Amino acid sequence: MSCQPYETSPGQLGALLLAGAAAGSGSAKDVLVVDRQIAALGDRARSHPGARGARLVDLEGFVLLEAPAEPHAHLDKAFLAERVRNESGDLLGAIAAMAAAYPSISGDDITMRARRALGKAMARGYSAVRTHVDCNPLVGLSAIESLVGLRDELDGLITVQVVALMGRPITGRDGEASRRLLDAALERGVDVVGGAPALDPAPSEAIKVLVAAATGAGCPIDLHLDETTDETVMNLAVFAQEVDRHGLGGKAVASHCVSLGQQEERRAREIASLLAGAGIAVVTLPQTNLYLQGRGAPVRVPRGLTAIEILREQGAVVAGGGDNWRDPFNPLGRIDPFETASLLVSAGHMGIGDAYSAVSSLARQAMGLAPCSIEEGSQADILGIKAASLEEAVADASEERIVIKAGRIVSWTQVVQVAGH
Repeated sequence: MSCQPYETSPGQLGALLLAGAAAGSGSAKDVLVVDRQIAALGDRARSHPGARGARLVDLEGFVLLEAPAEPHAHLDKAFLAERVRNESGDLLGAIAAMAAAYPSISGDDITMRARRALGKAMARGYSAVRTHVDCNPLVGLSAIESLVGLRDELDGLITVQVVALMGRPITGRDGEASRRLLDAALERGVDVVGGAPALDPAPSEAIKVLVAAATGAGCPIDLHLDETTDETVMNLAVFAQEVDRHGLGGKAVASHCVSLGQQEERRAREIASLLAGAGIAVVTLPQTNLYLQGRGAPVRVPRGLTAIEILREQGAVVAGGGDNWRDPFNPLGRIDPFETASLLVSAGHMGIGDAYSAVSSLARQAMGLAPCSIEEGSQADILGIKAASLEEAVADASEERIVIKAGRIVSWTQVVQVAGH
C-alpha cells in the first residue's frame, strides 16, 4: 500500500477529470473539477471547455462522496495510549492519567503526534478536523501554540479548527488563572471556546462564563457536556438558555451529551427541543463513550450514547465524531470516518446514509463550514473510495482512497494485493 501526495504545490491547481467513478446515487459518471469547484458531471464533464488539458484520473470501481469532516478530536493526546495508562478505564481515570503525564509532554512531542494523526486523517478522507486542546494551568499555552502552528502549516491541505479546552475551575476566584489563560489563548488565535463545565464546582456558572467569553471574542463555542450515564446530571438546558440569550445559535456545539440518553422519554424530548430551538448542534462520540461509560455495571450496562433518534426527530443537527485517537480515554481509533459511521449504524441504529451524513455534511454544519456535495458548483472536497456504493464503502472501508481538498489531490492511497504467497 502506498500513499502519494499530489505532485503540484498548493498554488498549482490544474483541472481534474475524475473518470468512471460512481456518485453516491450509484450511477456511473465523470466529474470535472476546475478552479476548486465541481464544474460538470456525467456527459457534460468531457465536453465542458474546462476539460481541455485536464488531468485524467481513472477511478473505475470507485464511489465519490462528499469529503468527511471530524467534528471532535484531541490531537494533543493522539497516540499516547501506550505511554500513558488509564488503569481504571473510565473517564476519571483518563483525566487523572493525563494530569500525571503533563510534565513529560513537550510542545515538540505534541506537534509530532498531531502531525502524524492529521496525516492519517487526510489519507482516510477528512477535509477538516476540529481538535479540542488542553488549556489549563498545568500545561499553559504549550499545546495551544503547537496546534495553532500546525493548523497554519497545513492550511490548504486540511482545515484544522483549534478549540481551547479550558481546565477547571473556570469560575470564582479560583478560576481567575484559567480565565486569564483563555484570554491569552484567544490572543494566540484559537478558533473556538471550549471546556468541560461538569468538572467545575459550579457547572451552570461555568457554562455562563464560557458562553460569555465566546460571545465577547466573536468565536463559536463547543463544550463537553453531560459525559456521564448518571441521569441526574443535566446541564444542556442551561447551555441552550445561554446560547439563545447570547445569540450564538448556529455557532454552538454540545459534545457527548450522554446523560440525555438516560432520561425519561418526555424529558429527553423537552431537552432536545430546547437544543434544536437554540441552534445547538450535538456531536455524539460512540467509540470513546462506549469505551468509557457503564463500567460500574456488570449487567444491564448503560450505553454511552446520546438520544440520537429523539434529537433528530426534534430537528437538532446530530454529527458523529471519533473523539480520542489511541490515548488514555480510548486505546483504539483508526482515524477513519467509516469507523465512526459504522458505529453509528451498529450502536446508534442509524441508517447507513444517515450515518455517513453525520460524519460529512452534518459534521461540516456543526463546524460552521460551507456545505459541499457531488454537484455542479460545489466546492471540490471529495473522497473517492474503492467500492461499488456508499453501503459497501461503510461496510468494507477500503484503504484504497483518493482525497481531494478544494480541487487539489492531497492524498492518494493505492493497494496492491498479491495472491498465492
